[in-house]
Amino acid sequence: MRSTRSATLGVVLALLLLTPVMAGAAVQRAAKPDPEAELRKLTREASQLNKDFRGQVQSLEETRVQASKAATSAKRLKAALATAEADIIRFAQTSYMSGSMDDTNLLSFDGDAGLVLSHAATMSYLANQRAVQLNRIQGLIKKAKAAEKSAEAKVVSLKDDIAKLKKDRVRIEGLLAKYGFQTPSGSGGLTARTVAMRNLVLQTFPMPYSYGCLRPGDPGDHGSGRACDFMMSSGGRLPTTEAKERGDRLAQWAITNGPRIGVMYIIWQQRYYDVRTGAGWKMMSNRGGNTANHMDHVHISMF
Repeated sequence: MRSTRSATLGVVLALLLLTPVMAGAAVQRAAKPDPEAELRKLTREASQLNKDFRGQVQSLEETRVQASKAATSAKRLKAALATAEADIIRFAQTSYMSGSMDDTNLLSFDGDAGLVLSHAATMSYLANQRAVQLNRIQGLIKKAKAAEKSAEAKVVSLKDDIAKLKKDRVRIEGLLAKYGFQTPSGSGGLTARTVAMRNLVLQTFPMPYSYGCLRPGDPGDHGSGRACDFMMSSGGRLPTTEAKERGDRLAQWAITNGPRIGVMYIIWQQRYYDVRTGAGWKMMSNRGGNTANHMDHVHISMF
């Protein structure tokens, strides 16, 4: 009996834990580098570039956000896969402890018929559960592989973006030198260039909603007095058709007059236009709401 149970355990473990799919996945997980570690390193490099270029480079930030989301997803799926593998091991142990009941045992059994039927039903249930668990874990393996590849691709994109900006350093430093470095002045806490931009916008466009510039404690351009938000709606609502058209005109005005007044980048309607990269309008990934996605306001940052 003991040898029969040992054989059963071996078969169950082989079926559940050592399938080619799982074995291959385990080897891959052990061999591949950790995207999170690479992302942390690249994030430090991106942070330094933001400092060197006097403000958050929007294309770099967008790629970093995408890479971070992909790495988080890959980590979550790895954890789910580890939990599923632990469940499979527990299931194998349960199958072993329940013993086996093959056709020979069933035909030759001499005893309580209710007991043997109950035992057979238990084994049938465990067999069904094995199939469910195997399907689940194979699905998780596929998702984990896809998430890992996505994270690796995003990390490569971030690395490429950093390399491109470093290569373009001379042109960008030329822009920085052209506009010079300004510090906040006066009681408003804004740079002179930001004050001039704000005043021009208010003179040129009706502003039925609010606007805001200085945001003390903000780690970005609002905190350093070099950015303003011009609202096209209130309460986080999407702008009306008329208000959106006004926002479109304001964003284009900032692009057209940017070289003269020193606009560094614009964000509007989940898109950004960064003068330093010269890449035109680019889409942002979803940040979670109308305001976070700049659907309801035009953001203008200054050199």
